[in-house]
Amino acid sequence: MDALRHGWPVKLGDAPVLLPVETAPGGEASAACILISAARAATLKLANQREAADGHSPVLVRAAAPLSLADARPVADPSLDLVVPLKGPFKAESIPHLPEAEAALELARIAGILPAFLYDPADAGEAVCLEAADLAHWADPTHLTIATRARLPVAAIADAELVAFRKVDDMREHVALVIGQPNFDREPLVRLHSECLTGDIFGSLKCDCGPQLQAALKLMAAEAEQGGWGVLLYLRQEGRGIGLVNKLRAYRLQDAGFDTIDANMRLGLPVEARDFPTAARMLDLLGVERVRLLTNNPAKVAAMAAAGVTVTQRVAHQLPANPHNQHYLDTKRDRAGHLLG
Repeated sequence: MDALRHGWPVKLGDAPVLLPVETAPGGEASAACILISAARAATLKLANQREAADGHSPVLVRAAAPLSLADARPVADPSLDLVVPLKGPFKAESIPHLPEAEAALELARIAGILPAFLYDPADAGEAVCLEAADLAHWADPTHLTIATRARLPVAAIADAELVAFRKVDDMREHVALVIGQPNFDREPLVRLHSECLTGDIFGSLKCDCGPQLQAALKLMAAEAEQGGWGVLLYLRQEGRGIGLVNKLRAYRLQDAGFDTIDANMRLGLPVEARDFPTAARMLDLLGVERVRLLTNNPAKVAAMAAAGVTVTQRVAHQLPANPHNQHYLDTKRDRAGHLLG
C-alpha cells in the first residue's frame, strides 16, 4: 500500500507487473492493457451493469495502441470525463490471474487511490513483490489487540473510557468509547461509527454523520443514567471504506448530479467497503457478545451477525434532514435499504 501511494510498480505472485495509474510519476512506462474495476468499465461501456454490481470486480481492457500514463489517467479518473470525453477503442479481455487482480484493486482501495493499473507495462522499473494471500493475512481481524485504555470524560457524560486498538502493519488505530460502567448482565447500546472528517470535525451538512455521532453519545449517556451502558466504536474507515481523497472525489461527482452510490461506481469503487469483522473483534476484546445495535441499516445488523455478534435489538437512529443531505438520505433509503421515514 505504501508502494502504491508512492506510485511504484507492484507484482502479485506470478501475475504481470502493475503500475498505479493515479500516483505513478511521469516517465516512459506504457502498456497495451489497463486493469480497472467493473464499475468504471461499465461507465466506459465495457461491461454491463450486472457485471459491475459489486463495483470492484476487475476488468482487463486492451487498447488499440499502447497507453502511456497520460493516456491512462482519463480512463481511470471520472473527473476527466468531460475534458477527455472520447476514449478507446478498447476491448475487454479475460484476466489470467484473477485472484491477483482482485487483490490489486483491494490494495488500491485501502491505499486510497483510484483502482486502475497499467498492466505489464514496459519501462516501469523494479516492482515491489507480494502474494495475494498477504492481503488476507494483513486484514485478519484476529491480529487486532488492545494497545491501551484511559478514562476520558466527554461532554455527554463524565463516566467514560477510551480504548485504543491496533495491529501490526496497519497504521490505522481504531478506538472504542465505553460509556458508563460495563454490566455484562445487560446488552450495551452499541453504535458503529465510521470516521467522517467532514461531518465529525467540520460539521458538514452533506451527510448526517456528525449529528448521529453526538446523538449516539447522548443516548448512551441516558442508558448509563438508568444503570445500562454503551459502546461507541469509532472505526478508521473514511467514506464507507474508500478513504478521504476518494470521498471528496465522490462529492464532486455528487455536485455534478450523481447520487452517492453512482458517484462511487463512477470512481470504480465499491459502494460498501466497511470492515465489520474488525468491529466484531473490538467488541470481542471488550468482552461483549450481545448488543443492542443503534442503526437504521439492516445490512449492518446482518454483517455484525455474520461476524459472530448477537444483535438482540436494532435501535432506530434517525435524525432530521437538512436541505443539503435530503437527497443523500433518500438515496440511502431507496437504494441502500436503510429504514428511514
